[in-house]
Amino acid sequence: MKKKFLSPEEQLEYIKKGTVEIIQEDELLKKLEQSNKENKPLRVKVGFDPTAPDIHLGHTVVIRKMKHFQDLGHEVIFLIGDFTGLIGDPSGRSTTRPPMTREEVLKNAETYKKQIFKILDPKKTIIDFNSRWLSKLTSFDFIRLASKYTIARILERDDFSNRMEKNLPISVHEILYPLMQAYDSVVLKADVEMGGTDQKFNLLVGREIQREYGQEPQVIITMPLLEGLDGIEKMSKSLGNYIGITEPPSEIYGKIMSISDELMFRYYELLTDLSHSEIQKLKKDIRAGKQHPKEAKSELAKIIITDFWSKEDAEKASEEFDRVFKYKELPEQIKEIKIFKKETNILDLLVDNAILPSKKEAKRLIQQGGVYLNGVRVNDITLKIKLEKEIILKIGKRKFYKIKYNSAYKR
Repeated sequence: MKKKFLSPEEQLEYIKKGTVEIIQEDELLKKLEQSNKENKPLRVKVGFDPTAPDIHLGHTVVIRKMKHFQDLGHEVIFLIGDFTGLIGDPSGRSTTRPPMTREEVLKNAETYKKQIFKILDPKKTIIDFNSRWLSKLTSFDFIRLASKYTIARILERDDFSNRMEKNLPISVHEILYPLMQAYDSVVLKADVEMGGTDQKFNLLVGREIQREYGQEPQVIITMPLLEGLDGIEKMSKSLGNYIGITEPPSEIYGKIMSISDELMFRYYELLTDLSHSEIQKLKKDIRAGKQHPKEAKSELAKIIITDFWSKEDAEKASEEFDRVFKYKELPEQIKEIKIFKKETNILDLLVDNAILPSKKEAKRLIQQGGVYLNGVRVNDITLKIKLEKEIILKIGKRKFYKIKYNSAYKR
């Protein structure tokens, strides 16, 4: 919904939803007032280092806030750190990031460009790459930039001070990272820069460097780090607690239905446009027994799937979930795997057909009770399987496979 005709005060209230901190709030109000007076949109910058190919819901917290600025008529810059990505942001790191190749960075950047428009308006989004200016800096330019900030201030950040206490190495290029991110703000003349709470130091450096270059300092907005499915750790692909925005709707739906009730409200706040009062009413209704938490989770899943896929896909995912978990039926579509042996063992079946990545993982899942054959839990890691008839293999709660013997199959 278009909101660009709101007053500066109303815009500020809309922007504040879901944020952790605005530095400084009075400065942002003044910028909004000036923008309104001059009919000139603010320039809102968010940087993304393409260190992984997929965007998950954790990334979308700040991307949704970019969309809010677009709703208000402001200009958002999706800055791909194809230059800084070669270094890797040291924020939240206890070790130096392994270097990435330029080919890896560019490949990931292309996937980012395709995925962000599931949220942002492509007609109102500026995509830029910081190699456009950082690759052109001379050694003189780098020395000049480095002279505008002290090592003492850089080493104050927790990531570096913790490493120093533990005698862990800090590379010189990591010290330069926040300065290069700050220089991005100078080049782009950013009015606002946003990032996760772990980015606060880098964002503050941007304010200082803009002052050094004679610019009005950007307002910084920090957004919370979204907890993953476990409700404890930050959402991360490496931890396996993530929901990718390009995952199949049925997978997204199932994962949302698996989260705790407490985490559900957190997701409502950060991943939907429901107002604070609407979320509070939902909490009240659930506590009063007027609505079941499962219904609220289902609605949350539908909202998220509609954002990234479609309303029709959301309804189909809901129906599929009910079919499997409520009515104990099989999914409409099940992946079929044909194998050439009439007899095999459970570990070979799981690993040789790329159902699970390793025998270690297969053993772990069986021992945890997560593998079923024709509805019967597998408890024996040495189980022999005869493929005289089609077998339905179930992995975890949501993955199903039809296993068939193919006599015509040849290696």
